[in-house]
Amino acid sequence: MTISPENIKLKRVYAAKAAADGARLLVDRIWPRGLSKDRAALDAWLKDIAPSTELRHWFNHEPDRWEEFCKRYIVELQQKEEEVDQVLGFAEKGTVTLLYAARDDEHNNAVVLRDFLIKRIFD
Repeated sequence: MTISPENIKLKRVYAAKAAADGARLLVDRIWPRGLSKDRAALDAWLKDIAPSTELRHWFNHEPDRWEEFCKRYIVELQQKEEEVDQVLGFAEKGTVTLLYAARDDEHNNAVVLRDFLIKRIFD
């Protein structure tokens, strides 16, 4: 199966599971507060693909650090070939939803990861 960019979706982990989610992959290093494993309904928790603790602390979800966060996280992702291949393996089978806990839908690691995956597919 060919991977389509439309088949790599983003969703806040606290949102209800939907049939259209496909494989649900949590891409945060820390388990989301107050969320049971049953409610999360994950296919995998890929904490090793998340930003390093140091980068996560530095970013601190501050939008003015977004561009630099993206650059630094991409450098980290380039060193995580096995983890990236794992996500692409799920994507080869169908839709993948990258789950994140952050409240900010535009400035979180899942956004960077999705864009990184799409770029990798088409380069």
